[in-house]
Amino acid sequence: MTLAPILILLLGIAIGIPVAFAIGMAALSFFLFSGAMPPEIFVQRIVAVTHSFPLLAVPLFVMTGVVMNYAGITSRMMAFAEAMTGHWKGGLAQVNVLLSTLLGGVSGSANADAAMQSKILVPEMTRRDYDPAFSTAVTASSSIISVIIPPGIGLILFGFMGDVSIGQLFLAGIVPGVAICIAMMLAVAVQSRKLGLKPAFDAPLSWADRGRAFSGAFLALLVPVGIVLGIRLGYFTPTEAGAMAVLFAAIVGLIYGELKLAHLQPILEQTMQATAVILLVICTASAFGFYMTWEMIPATLAKAMLALTENPYLLLLLINLLLILAGMFIEGSAALILLTPILVPVITKVGIDPVHFGIVMVFNLTVAGVTPPLGTLMFTTCSITGVPIARFIRAAVPFYVVLFGMLLVLTFVPQLSLWLPNLTFN
Repeated sequence: MTLAPILILLLGIAIGIPVAFAIGMAALSFFLFSGAMPPEIFVQRIVAVTHSFPLLAVPLFVMTGVVMNYAGITSRMMAFAEAMTGHWKGGLAQVNVLLSTLLGGVSGSANADAAMQSKILVPEMTRRDYDPAFSTAVTASSSIISVIIPPGIGLILFGFMGDVSIGQLFLAGIVPGVAICIAMMLAVAVQSRKLGLKPAFDAPLSWADRGRAFSGAFLALLVPVGIVLGIRLGYFTPTEAGAMAVLFAAIVGLIYGELKLAHLQPILEQTMQATAVILLVICTASAFGFYMTWEMIPATLAKAMLALTENPYLLLLLINLLLILAGMFIEGSAALILLTPILVPVITKVGIDPVHFGIVMVFNLTVAGVTPPLGTLMFTTCSITGVPIARFIRAAVPFYVVLFGMLLVLTFVPQLSLWLPNLTFN
């Protein structure tokens, strides 16, 4: 009976029930049939988690990304990215990677970034004779950078579920995010030469043209800098930073003259839709987490994993394998919410820094989003661009190599993540 809710959860996911409902059904079965406590506690656990102040950062940063799109800031950032890299072979593919890095500081969501670029950039790449499968693979793979560059929503969820400083996680994501961007751009350069892709521009733009493109994107580029500095200097918390980002994006949109009163309704609708999906998973996972804590499942798993090895590097390798398998079948945010309370106590017992582990875990579960059989980023991009999954997988193989290689680097070189937070907070 102890493991029955877990079996119900796995069965629900296997037969295609939405993850939030599968988690909720599994948790409810424990409260209904265990006899350990009244079923009303199930509702209480679902409602109680919504009272969290740090969790308010999620809808605020989601809203920031939506406002940026309507404010015309996204198009200006794309123009800046193209001005810097458009003269390279495969220039639009390089724009794709660089834009994901820039947008990571404003949207914080890999799915949002992948969907946006699939609609805007991939059709333009197709018009310029890029293979749609290659374009789709670049879009899905590069969107992973969005969750590492602050303010990634995955970092907020990990900090909330694992009781880890969100401010330190934001700082920890900057250097790895830039490193992943560089690695992806190198991979795109190699593939572009193999495929004989042409640059977007015949010659580099003048520095005057690049300066104009930079000035158009300048205010948007200040958003992630302002968020990190504001948190570090104590002007606002990560949650309040979300509110400031929304306000700043709205002001910039008004300055540009592209944000209209008529945009208010679609902005609120899109924000609520995206937020509802995330928070429903969090609420049901809270009830499921109560069941796991009551049955002492995290403690049991921790003992089992520590019995295998207490070597931190071997343990990280085992956990990475577990996360890759979990991420292949469960949406990244849901897996993060479910597994963070289980794994954080394990890694802290062997001396692994939870901030470093947060970067590794968030990146790992997002990488799984571009892998078969159920990668959400893979399905999101392919459904928009119309590329068959088999063609996507073949085109994505070089990027799989890069992403899993960077996962190993982030795992076994902790200073890549910890250098900036240690320098700043110490």
